[in-house]
Amino acid sequence: MAELRWNPLLQTWTMVASNRQDRPQLPKDWCPFCPGSGKVPDHYDVLAYMNDFPALTITPEQPDFPLTGLYHVAPNYGKCEVILYSPDHHSTLPALSVNHICKLLDLLVERYQLLAADANIKYIFQFENRGEEVGVTMPHPHGQIYAYPFVPQKIQVELDSCQKHYQHQGRCLICDMNKEETESNQRMIGENASFMAYIPFFTDYPYGVFIVSKHHKGDITQFDQQEKRDLAQILKNITGAFDHLFGKLFPYMMCFHQTPVNSIDYCDASLYYHFHIEFYTPLREANKIKFYASSEMGAWAACNPLAVEETAKRLRQSYIQVTKMQKEPI
Repeated sequence: MAELRWNPLLQTWTMVASNRQDRPQLPKDWCPFCPGSGKVPDHYDVLAYMNDFPALTITPEQPDFPLTGLYHVAPNYGKCEVILYSPDHHSTLPALSVNHICKLLDLLVERYQLLAADANIKYIFQFENRGEEVGVTMPHPHGQIYAYPFVPQKIQVELDSCQKHYQHQGRCLICDMNKEETESNQRMIGENASFMAYIPFFTDYPYGVFIVSKHHKGDITQFDQQEKRDLAQILKNITGAFDHLFGKLFPYMMCFHQTPVNSIDYCDASLYYHFHIEFYTPLREANKIKFYASSEMGAWAACNPLAVEETAKRLRQSYIQVTKMQKEPI
């Protein structure tokens, strides 16, 4: 069974994808993403790979559940792709060179443009799940892209908040956040010419970093080559700082937040919405997990167990040490 089911309480869609039950769970002796598997080319740097167990597909079947007066269903139209970072099974994002990460970003731009050309796609979500703590089933370094036929609810809330701020203040809310965090300087982690990284005042994860464009741009396709290189550098530095912090592979969810595509409701989003990357990081200490429990999941009432002014100090020191250790090839 694969379909979209409308949630009338939350006014959003739930993806039903029974086929994902069959996906491999951390196989020890075989990886479909490694050269020689027969699933990918024998030689590649970065690669877009069709998800073998997609929640969304461009050839959906008709929904199984009959329509009723209250409950609505829709075909699970869309696309799910895997973005392979490297042919090296044991590599990680911070282990890649800046030049290599630039190739990865160029691929994300290419996929974004191709997916946006489909008028039925309304939002393109680029992300990475890293570590068993966040449910990763394949350890080979990779990210994913979900191209939805709707704007997901969390993005919708952000868009609506940014639109309201723009209507009342005449400014971008995320630009104002950048200004506030720069002036405070308590939660800043690092920056370069095009991007800044900070743990926002309000975040619910102790190490929940945002990487934010310094320039008001809506999506990844709008960055020039220097901006993409700066983004590659700060991604390498932040993820490297995570790993250095506790001296271990640091689990995270890395989520690119960008303007919708082909959306009538948000056709002017580029005026008030702003590209940024949000990290959801489950560790609060080296061997302690910050769980999302009943308050967070059942009531959406977040609780951060640590003050981010303190965690920002620790991560900033880690970031400084990592950048000093880097000897990046030209």
